Amino acid sequence: MSQSSAPAGFDRARYLDRIGAAAPVRPDLAALGALVRAHLDHVPFENLDVQLGRVPPVTVDAIFEKVVNQRRGGWCYEVNTLFGVLLADLGYAVTRLSGDVRRGGDVAERLGNHLCLRIDLDRPYLVDVGFGGSITAPLAIVPGAGVDGPYAIHLAQVGGDRWTFDETVGDGAPFGFDFTTGAADEGVLDAMRSALAREDWSPFVQNLVIQLRRGDTHWTLRGRVLTQLTPAGKTTRLLESADEMAAVGREVFAMELPEVARLWRRAVDRHTQLFGTG
Repeated sequence: MSQSSAPAGFDRARYLDRIGAAAPVRPDLAALGALVRAHLDHVPFENLDVQLGRVPPVTVDAIFEKVVNQRRGGWCYEVNTLFGVLLADLGYAVTRLSGDVRRGGDVAERLGNHLCLRIDLDRPYLVDVGFGGSITAPLAIVPGAGVDGPYAIHLAQVGGDRWTFDETVGDGAPFGFDFTTGAADEGVLDAMRSALAREDWSPFVQNLVIQLRRGDTHWTLRGRVLTQLTPAGKTTRLLESADEMAAVGREVFAMELPEVARLWRRAVDRHTQLFGTG
């Protein structure tokens, strides 16, 4: 089941320019891989709208305005939606999939807390530019493991059309999401997206997060803490001011942070709540 044709406000050329990519000659696997890497290099995962008490955009036109025209990023519901429209516009067969990131609770409580994509070529592939950057290439939906430095990754079938993706850094615990290969129930996705944008229990309401993957380096800003993860190891830095946060937004994530003073105050308050004032 492929996504419908692109809406009138969608401009393929401007989107490709935003991610620094050329239009592929044909919709094949090599071109798909290049598009995934280009997107990850240029478009951060970020939840700043939720942190500012705004409802993130839902329509393709509104997401396009944010990601392309305003040169922002977005969470999975935004960037995977927009990327799926681009791929369908380029001739790929795209199916939206419902995933559940494993943050505790049972499957029913998590269902639809992640959106990813299935692209059908010689076989089905998992494509995801909205998980923060650990999936840097289309993954054939077959059991297997590999290295995508700084991550070790693993894909396994857990029953029927249900699969699980895991990423691991060094000796750390695996983290990932489950997904089903059939078309997502859009009502379930909508309900979970709305809850994650508003409810106090939502990790997106609780914590500021920006992530960007370039090459084998993964940058994460979580609250006041900036982390650089590479195959050689991890370094962290505690930000000390709103000006420093704004500079990190520009220099690391290539974006201007909206209302940075409000974001900074929320990050400081959350950091104090979690770690105290020491």
